[in-house]
Amino acid sequence: MGKYFGTDGFRGEVNKNLTALHAYKIGEFLASYFVKNNGNKKFIIGRDTRISGSMLEAAISAGLNACGGDAYILGVTTTPSVAYLAKCEGFACGIMISASHNPYYDNGIKLINSKGEKMEESIISLIEDYIDSKIDVNYASKDNIGKIIDYKEGKNKYINHLISLGPNLKGLNIGLDLANGSATSAAKQIFDTLGANTTIINSNPDGFNINTNCGSTHIEGLANLVKENKLDCGFAYDGDADRCLMVDEYGNILSGDHILYIYANYLKSENELKNNTVVTTVMSNFGLYKALDIKHISYAKTKVGDKYVYEYMKENDCMIGGEQSGHIIFFKDASTGDGILTSLKMLEVIVNTNKKLSELVKDLDIYPQVLINIKVTDKAKAQQDPKVVEAVKAVEKELGDSGRILVRESGTEPLVRVMVEAKSQAECEKLARRVIDVIKEQGYEA
Repeated sequence: MGKYFGTDGFRGEVNKNLTALHAYKIGEFLASYFVKNNGNKKFIIGRDTRISGSMLEAAISAGLNACGGDAYILGVTTTPSVAYLAKCEGFACGIMISASHNPYYDNGIKLINSKGEKMEESIISLIEDYIDSKIDVNYASKDNIGKIIDYKEGKNKYINHLISLGPNLKGLNIGLDLANGSATSAAKQIFDTLGANTTIINSNPDGFNINTNCGSTHIEGLANLVKENKLDCGFAYDGDADRCLMVDEYGNILSGDHILYIYANYLKSENELKNNTVVTTVMSNFGLYKALDIKHISYAKTKVGDKYVYEYMKENDCMIGGEQSGHIIFFKDASTGDGILTSLKMLEVIVNTNKKLSELVKDLDIYPQVLINIKVTDKAKAQQDPKVVEAVKAVEKELGDSGRILVRESGTEPLVRVMVEAKSQAECEKLARRVIDVIKEQGYEA
């Protein structure tokens, strides 16, 4: 991770950690770099529904224009739509303005290369140098100054792409929680076109209500919706719709690990699971690995971040991978996590197997798990403190082979995350709190 950019872009509280000047400079650098190096002056910009999105969009666009770049504006759209269009429509790169699942007062800038992948670290490093005035850019003049182009037609291209990948959903009753975010720009049209009977909640963004008690981080509302309306299943997205979690017909909440299990089994049954491997992160549950062992399916573990999952999949020719949080990558169809695509893939399995979600996960037993976040003054020092390390080792010894503890820093926020899996929820809570208490005692809590 760099000074400004984490594992999922430049993220922070608007006008505190992330300002319009930062956005302007990022736009300047991108246009200067790509116009000079490959002559491509086309840049595509999307945003979610946060109140600050239009401000940052204007700042990035102005920076692009100043250095000769044309800004193609999608408006409110999903992160995967920007990735898809950047790859398929010949853009120098894609820019998504979103802080994903964070609260409305945060925002972020995600950069996507012309292949639809996360931007190369070498270019991110140069952007950070420019923000810190260590290098210069080339400004445009006269008729080389860039312009702003309304590109809402791009959303229709993306929507039609997803429709082409979806199964016939006629007769299925589906609940959708759109998180008052980016999914409001596409989800209803896609599901309606495919023939589903959809019941939708949290689809009225006002700039402030994105992710507020809704979406994939607050999925209880969707669970109640599915149970009360006797729906077949439900899907919840985050603010920029690059992740998806599910609810089965009984209102049980299913994580990204359930999605990986379902689709890996489906691909294997269709003889399409290349290398017989599912790609996970270190946060995936013990129960997933035990269930995959029984099915004789191999798995790989990467660092947390869909970026790392994708890199492993690309290098090792894997078809399915993702995170417990719902970032799932279907390598044949996408280069990044896509919440709506994930929904369509799960519905493909339901339609083709004629099974309910509860049936598809009946052999997967998830271990109790607790994840506690603590805001800290220094993520590295908090984890490396000798007494914190000693506390973690003590928990590891106590758990033995019956569970695990994982302590890691957030890639996007000033947080240390303590995760424990054990035989009971109470034991998870007790052991995680033990480590959290030591972090506090050592004075690292912010």
